[in-house]
Amino acid sequence: MGDVLAGIHSTWEFDTDSVLIRFERGMRTPKLFQVLGERRIPYEALSSVDLTPGPRKGTVVLHAVPRLGADPLLDAAAGQLRASADPYRLLLPVERETLADYYATELRSALGPRADEAADEHLVAAPPAPLQFKAYDGKVSFDGSVVSFRWFWTGASSAKWKAGDQSFPVTELAEVEWRSPEIAGGHLRLRRRGKDGKPVDGEGPADQDPAAVVFGLGYGLVHESLPLAAAVLEAVRAAEPAGAVAAHRNHRADPKDIANRIRHLGELHSAGLLTDKEFTTKKTELLAEL
Repeated sequence: MGDVLAGIHSTWEFDTDSVLIRFERGMRTPKLFQVLGERRIPYEALSSVDLTPGPRKGTVVLHAVPRLGADPLLDAAAGQLRASADPYRLLLPVERETLADYYATELRSALGPRADEAADEHLVAAPPAPLQFKAYDGKVSFDGSVVSFRWFWTGASSAKWKAGDQSFPVTELAEVEWRSPEIAGGHLRLRRRGKDGKPVDGEGPADQDPAAVVFGLGYGLVHESLPLAAAVLEAVRAAEPAGAVAAHRNHRADPKDIANRIRHLGELHSAGLLTDKEFTTKKTELLAEL
């Protein structure tokens, strides 16, 4: 396409095979966007494109929806991002609706033949390592191959102190579980790979599990913890043995995990962080994974 569509908080630059999303660094720009800086999205990573009225009068939203499994950031978020923090939403003044409709049509025509299918591999790059952030009970760092937890004496439980500081090579991990810090129970949990290649359940609540850190007021903020979770998830997928990759693609989601994620979405909805429509849409997407 070779054109540019400038919106509020971000600009989309259209190329022959991808769109480059550049995020502004203004004070009103969501912090997650500022951290991401820019992202290149191949058209083959998209499943659909919508143009809808914006969240406030005089605006419209061009929304490109990624395929399941195409973007580690959205996979790690598991439907928990507020609409305003969704990097695939371009907010525009209503005066540009005609132009936005043109690009929406062009994007739809550029979608790949497997747009309705889950992606076999990540097609969008995660934020690059090294990354780190402070949780309530410890400091988390990721150097590209190892995730490290260093406990804080002011917040870590006795179980974590007894276990000691932890290091997890991505080659030993199967999943990354991120729960939004914007409501109670937010945490980051690493799930090890069992002998059968499937994720091993965590050791009880996140505050007692040495493979998890808990968030809290001012700790594990979305723009700090989610990019790290996405980078770890990308590295875990890249390190999977060939057989495990195929097993992961064909593996149906654990009903218990889906139920927990839907319950978590319900809490976000009750807290006013998701609209009725967003909650229903994300719930439907999760049920489709069963």
